[in-house]
Amino acid sequence: MRISISRLAVAAALAIASSGACAAPDDLTSRLAPKIASVLGKAPIEKVSPTTHAGLYEVLTPNGIVYTDKTGSFVVFGPLVDTATKTNLTKKRLDEQSKFDFKELPLRDAIKAVKGDGSRVIATLEDPNCGYCKKLMQELAKIDNITIYTFLVPILGPDSLVKSTAIWCASDPSKAWNDFMSGAAALPSQPNTQCATPFARNESLQRKLRVTGTPTILFRDNSKEPGYMTAQELEARLKK
Repeated sequence: MRISISRLAVAAALAIASSGACAAPDDLTSRLAPKIASVLGKAPIEKVSPTTHAGLYEVLTPNGIVYTDKTGSFVVFGPLVDTATKTNLTKKRLDEQSKFDFKELPLRDAIKAVKGDGSRVIATLEDPNCGYCKKLMQELAKIDNITIYTFLVPILGPDSLVKSTAIWCASDPSKAWNDFMSGAAALPSQPNTQCATPFARNESLQRKLRVTGTPTILFRDNSKEPGYMTAQELEARLKK
């Protein structure tokens, strides 16, 4: 099997936010992690495992996979792609590592919106400063008979936290979210500053799902789609 490796970087910094959860290191992880840690910046190394591809070793972090060799002499950033099947092998491995059960999602921590009979259900992870989240809002407006649970994950900067708090603490969070993201209205001017927010839990969920950007869409078949989707693409996915 031939493998294509993209974006080789030997001494580049990986700008990934730190996460507190790390797996207990085995001998291989203990040996190689110190050699490549400085290249990965603040990203904790959960596990290093051998692969069957050209002597590469998989380095698992909370926000993705990179690759090294048995001595930790270099780091490879970017996906491995099977040139015969065009399968993104890195994404396949990440999907295996971030399996979830839609029924177990903490939906109480999400903003709920129902359209029509609400029979079709999705969940999203979004940031109010995310441009593609606003485009997703436009596409979702074209879809009927759907329930949308939106987990606010303010990861794009301090201003994201301010906006997320204003929306979550509004008297009607669903309306506040829809109005702001669609451009119909500004943020609520006087949110309830005493309300408790779920953002710490949402960020833990984000790390568990290995979500690295917004929007990310979660489906009831326990699959997820990183990034924006058109209404046509969503309709096709919801019919599966």
